[in-house]
Amino acid sequence: MAKETPADLRQHFSPESRFGGFSEADAMIEFYGRIAALVEPTSRILDYGAGRGAQIAEDALPYRRALKTLKGRVAHVEGCDIDPEVMKNPYLDAAKVFDPTKPLPYDDDSFDLVYSNWVFEHVANPDMVARELLRVVKPGGYICALTPNRWGYIAVASRLVGNRNHVPLLRRIQPNRKEFDVFPTLYRLNTPNMVKRHFGHAADIVVYAVSGDPAYHFQRPTIYKLFQWIHRLTPKRLQPLLLIFARKQP
Repeated sequence: MAKETPADLRQHFSPESRFGGFSEADAMIEFYGRIAALVEPTSRILDYGAGRGAQIAEDALPYRRALKTLKGRVAHVEGCDIDPEVMKNPYLDAAKVFDPTKPLPYDDDSFDLVYSNWVFEHVANPDMVARELLRVVKPGGYICALTPNRWGYIAVASRLVGNRNHVPLLRRIQPNRKEFDVFPTLYRLNTPNMVKRHFGHAADIVVYAVSGDPAYHFQRPTIYKLFQWIHRLTPKRLQPLLLIFARKQP
């Protein structure tokens, strides 16, 4: 069975992606498109768990890469991470390394919007994370996150495989994924109820599940198509990804 690039597979099985490069199911387009609608040129933004910037730099689609790049479109983009690699992230105006057992190194009400992409699944202490994100965002400001759904097949498979087997498995499924970009997963902030429990006392929240494009397909057309059918047949609440949008109460 021949291998094809993700772009080839997407164009073959999602013909609309021939016009712009992305499918109707693209979760990144939806996530960052909504963020773009919430920010203004004067906004101060925090990328929580920004990493080294690989999610932007290694995105093959120019439109999506531009949509993810907030630096230069708003007043200030700050990034923080427990990994010192964040200091090399070229898509930030400033960066800080933080200790996850301590408060974030920012004053209260510092940011108009905080966002987090594929980070909540790694959170060990959801109480502290929720408290700190709510503390550093301004009243009326936004907290946005994209993360796997605990009850979707990505998270279920991850828990079955176990953290110690993530690297060798991902090396086969996503050969371009760097080993140092793989972190342990815990899924303690990855259901609508979990999110509302930790953020709901101080924010208005909307959480919904989406399928996204098939990601774990070994670059095989048959597997890609199989996952598309799985997405279509899966109930909404069990779709693999969660989009989280919260507005801190004034």
